[in-house]
Amino acid sequence: MAYPTVDKPYGLIPINLIGGQVFAGATRKRRIASGYNTNIFFGDLVKLTTDGTIVLANETSTGPSTGFAGVFLGCNFINSSTKQLQFQQFYPANTTAPTGTFIEAIIADDPDTLFKVVVVSGTTVVTGVQYSAIGENADLVQNAGSTTTGNSAVAINATTGTARTKPIRIVDVVPDTSYISSGNVLFPEVIVKINAPSVDEDGVPSGGHMYNNPLGIA
Repeated sequence: MAYPTVDKPYGLIPINLIGGQVFAGATRKRRIASGYNTNIFFGDLVKLTTDGTIVLANETSTGPSTGFAGVFLGCNFINSSTKQLQFQQFYPANTTAPTGTFIEAIIADDPDTLFKVVVVSGTTVVTGVQYSAIGENADLVQNAGSTTTGNSAVAINATTGTARTKPIRIVDVVPDTSYISSGNVLFPEVIVKINAPSVDEDGVPSGGHMYNNPLGIA
């Protein structure tokens, strides 16, 4: 069976939990502030703000100081024109909620969630990593998503390493879409999780998932 070529990134797609834990596709609802001025696409990372709402997390080489809140999986709101409940694959920038209503985002917020993601050499140029990348850390590549499909284009950079501040940990590779280049087997898709918070020499944590990061949001 021939598998399709991976030709572009698609964000972070939740697939499993670490350690063989049962994965039931559970999500949590978080609000987006009415009129928030940035698109958020299916598969984008998000973070919490001081008013309890979420915003796009556009960090690359480190995580937010107080941690990621999870990955965006769509939203719903009352359409201000039709007054009907509307479901969206992505949050359209500057959407306003009628008085007394809220914009609700659906996010995968379990800190043990594993995600499938595409490896790029830069922007949206798909490449791959070798099997030895398992256990290493990676930077995020923050490409803009598509308003046509509603999907993210976030990826991870193929230049992996051991720096504790990098926001993503590679847990496994996806063998189904691997290919051979210059005699090496490369994997354009990998399985990742949000990395643990890093701690500096003064003991101050940063990054990781907000549930694992003891810094409060204030």
